[in-house]
Amino acid sequence: MASSSVAADMELDRPNLEDYLPPDSLPQEAPRNLHLRDLLDISPVLTEAAGAIVDDSFTRCFKSNSPEPWNWNIYLFPLWCLGVVIRYGILFPLRSLTLAIGWLAFFAAFFPVHFLLKGQDKLRSKIERKLVEMMCSVFVASWTGVIKYHGPRPSTRPHQVFVANHTSMIDFIILEQMTAFAVIMQKHPGWVGFIQKTILESVGCIWFNRNDLRDREVTARKLRDHVQQPDNNPLLIFPEGTCVNNQYTVMFKKGAFELGCAVCPIAIKYNKIFVDAFWNSKKQSFTMHLVRLMTSWAVVCDVWYLTPQYLREGETSIAFAERVREMIAARAGLKKVPWDGYLKHNRPSPKHTEEKQRIFAESVLMRLEEK
Repeated sequence: MASSSVAADMELDRPNLEDYLPPDSLPQEAPRNLHLRDLLDISPVLTEAAGAIVDDSFTRCFKSNSPEPWNWNIYLFPLWCLGVVIRYGILFPLRSLTLAIGWLAFFAAFFPVHFLLKGQDKLRSKIERKLVEMMCSVFVASWTGVIKYHGPRPSTRPHQVFVANHTSMIDFIILEQMTAFAVIMQKHPGWVGFIQKTILESVGCIWFNRNDLRDREVTARKLRDHVQQPDNNPLLIFPEGTCVNNQYTVMFKKGAFELGCAVCPIAIKYNKIFVDAFWNSKKQSFTMHLVRLMTSWAVVCDVWYLTPQYLREGETSIAFAERVREMIAARAGLKKVPWDGYLKHNRPSPKHTEEKQRIFAESVLMRLEEK
């Protein structure tokens, strides 16, 4: 069963080369569905080109890789059943109870502080920061999070911004339990949106709407203002702009690197030994994502706070962003790919795709003719 599943996944990943070659370039006797395995022996150049298509496939950055089944034999299946009973029948209720008690304690303290200490802004902000850190720690406890932090902890000072690779919204929770960051994040509906508006704004978080161009200009102005204030919480940005599956890192948006301040990289790497922490927001709500984490054995993660970086003389913001991305990818063991993460939400037009395919096909055929 495991081998058939792997074979099926490999079949789905194989590109159809007819999509990349013009119709008149194929021989008449070519098979109807021309796959990579049919052309591997034609030319080393074509093999190299086809391998590049497979390795740099955009969809691989946003795909959850299911673990290979290990329990379908007479020895391991009973142990697997016992594990399911423990995880769903014992751990999940206890974790849910822990989370519920944590929320009750948080709201019992947060709302009185928020509304009764309006005249004492510094004291109120300090207490609210500690309460948000406490609530994030409760979340991590509800997954039995095993988090290792490496390097000096972030400090509160002006003219700095923290950037990190992005796998799930729990990245923010894991970082927030140690330091009350002000994060820039996409607006969400439901209970997540309620928390954004009523709680996280107290630590200076900034929200944006990905599809509103005017909102982007307002957000950029808020970012510049935030990093100038010495009393504001450290600013945290996920410059990829979307969740990636913790195996790759896509292009960084340059906004965080145009603020004229120190950029402090943070590398996050999840160990998939117990659960894959990647959140595929197109296939799963955040609530179900949390349930999956709470029904696993544990969430294992390493966090590295890297050396602050500054814009070098003659360096563009794009080159600066790429240099920081290289640091994070090297530390977390991620593969860099030249994709814009926003294409996950806004795919290019068919006309643009056809033009890229035509250019690629012409380059391949030209190299074949040279051989």
